[in-house]
Amino acid sequence: MSFFGSLPADAGVRHILQLNKPAGRALVEFHTALLRGDSPLAPAQLELIAAYVSGLNACQYCYGVHSQVAQAFGLESSLVEALVTDLDTAPVDAKLKPLLAYARKLTLTPAKMTQADADAAFAAGWSERALHDVVLTTCLFNFMNRLLDGHGCKGGPELYADRGKGLKEHGYDPLLGFLK
Repeated sequence: MSFFGSLPADAGVRHILQLNKPAGRALVEFHTALLRGDSPLAPAQLELIAAYVSGLNACQYCYGVHSQVAQAFGLESSLVEALVTDLDTAPVDAKLKPLLAYARKLTLTPAKMTQADADAAFAAGWSERALHDVVLTTCLFNFMNRLLDGHGCKGGPELYADRGKGLKEHGYDPLLGFLK
């Protein structure tokens, strides 16, 4: 149930974005450019980061949806939960761990970021562009988590599955149809 009386009981992103359509369109376009555009990271990896950041923030809506998107891209259903519980022991490619560690620290203690954090990603073979896309994804989902939680939107399993499948199959652009 949303905190906003003008929003439906099952409010989600598409409803929130309609409250300020120009900003909503810009936000959807940013999602598309970042999460489905040209990147050294695959969409599945970016969606994993989105779900991971959302799990760290305990954002029920974004964690639910983006865990489903990551799963639709073929990642194990338990992977995000394992990452949130303990990154060091989670069954994820070792090369990806420095990027996930970077996202975790940027989410939980952003003022404590150091050159060593970036150097760990570079030592694992990631480019500056890859790390930049991790920073952008982490920032975007810290924003989105606060957007959904600030409006009181929680969702539920059926919504997560539906949105997850839709985002995997069609990307973010269909949300623009709600913003005309």
